[in-house]
Amino acid sequence: MNDNWVIKSMDEKHKQESLNFVEKVFTTSEGEKEGKLVRNLVEEIRSKKFYLPDLELIMVDEADSVIGYAMFSRFHLEGKYEEQLLILTPVAVKTELQRQHISKELIEYGFEKAKEMGYEVVLVEGNPQNYNPRGFETSCNYGITASEKVGLPAPECLMVKELKEGALESMKGMVDYSYYESLVSEE
Repeated sequence: MNDNWVIKSMDEKHKQESLNFVEKVFTTSEGEKEGKLVRNLVEEIRSKKFYLPDLELIMVDEADSVIGYAMFSRFHLEGKYEEQLLILTPVAVKTELQRQHISKELIEYGFEKAKEMGYEVVLVEGNPQNYNPRGFETSCNYGITASEKVGLPAPECLMVKELKEGALESMKGMVDYSYYESLVSEE
C-alpha cells in the first residue's frame, strides 16, 4: 500500500463522493444496472438501523480522493444475532488501482475495528477466490444458508469469518435480504 493512502471511517465530506465512486466502479465492472443497484444499496443501508458509520470505510489518496470503499453493517439471521453479526457489502476499488491490496487493507482494518466494537462474525457474498484469502469460509458448513430468494450462483459464494473464536458454534440460520428493498426489487 502507498504510504500516502489513508483509511478512515466515513465523514460528511466524503459521503456523496463515495456514492458516486461505488456507482462508477460497479458500472465499469458489472454494467450500469449493477452500478445503480449498488449505489441504492449504500444509500438504503445508511438510512436503516443496521448502519454503522464507524464501519463505513474509505481509503483516500494524497489528494483526499476516495480510491477504496468497504461497508460493514449489522445483519441478522431470522431476527437473531444482530449485535454479533456483520455483513460486508459493498467493497469497491478504483478500477485502475485494483490488484494493489486496497480492498485487503480496508477489509483487514474493518475486521480489527469490528472486533474492538464487539462484533463476532462477518458474512459476505462474493467470489470465494477473493474472500478465502481473508479467512472467509463457506457459510453452509456452519449452518448458515441462503434463502431461495438470495439466488446464489453456488453455495460457496456465501461465506463467513469469525472475529471471535467459537462464535459460529452457536450461530445458525437463513440469510434473507428482504430487509433491503434494493436487493429484493429484482423479483
